[in-house]
Amino acid sequence: MLKLTYTESSFYLECLTLSLEEWVAQRVILALRVGQSLCIEPSTASFLLPVDLAGVLKAEVKRDDGEIIALSACDAEYMEVTLRGSWLLDSSKDAVGVFFTTMSDRAEFFLHKLWQESQACASVMSE
Repeated sequence: MLKLTYTESSFYLECLTLSLEEWVAQRVILALRVGQSLCIEPSTASFLLPVDLAGVLKAEVKRDDGEIIALSACDAEYMEVTLRGSWLLDSSKDAVGVFFTTMSDRAEFFLHKLWQESQACASVMSE
């Protein structure tokens, strides 16, 4: 399962070993115990990857997970990766939440590694 957490300045992508059902169940139990309402909505989430890294992802998308992952060219340097999944929100009025999706284990691992590589490239460029 992939979990995307957006912050004000960036986002964090995690590859979790829990199944989608286990993770959602844990979140629901936590919400019940603390008296928090939850809303789960089908949605999409997008982020950018450098073209050289995203190009490698194209073959993986075509093979297994074309219904979950979409790639779009942004410019000469970046491609937009759009994932289909769900948002888990604290309430239906909030825009704050966590996006999650599931796909083949191979695709999840591969996408997570590409994202990590893009973060390493970005931190080298900013130095």
